[in-house]
Amino acid sequence: MRKLWFAYLARALVVFPGGFGTLDEMTEILTLSQTRKLARRIPVVLYGPEYWREILNFDALVRHGMIDAEDLRLFTWADDPQTALDVLRAGLEPHAEEPAPALARSKMPAQQPS
Repeated sequence: MRKLWFAYLARALVVFPGGFGTLDEMTEILTLSQTRKLARRIPVVLYGPEYWREILNFDALVRHGMIDAEDLRLFTWADDPQTALDVLRAGLEPHAEEPAPALARSKMPAQQPS
């Protein structure tokens, strides 16, 4: 439930170097974005590219066919506060008037009571 609300309320995500919890939350948002389960795009900034490139080999995921090369566009690198702020401003401007993102609704028809 915590992760549902995390995804529902997020307007953007800046991911700083961290451990398992950080990886869990980052991959949750990236997976929901990748599979188009979010009603709109959430900008994701990976802060500290040197750390993240050592911890996660995104190129290997593409090479092994685990993700598509296009999935690398789901996040942006930043190694200083100004770059991160610029990325967030660019990613949020078109959506400034929209409410917090909602999880995409199922395309399955509602079940009728028996």
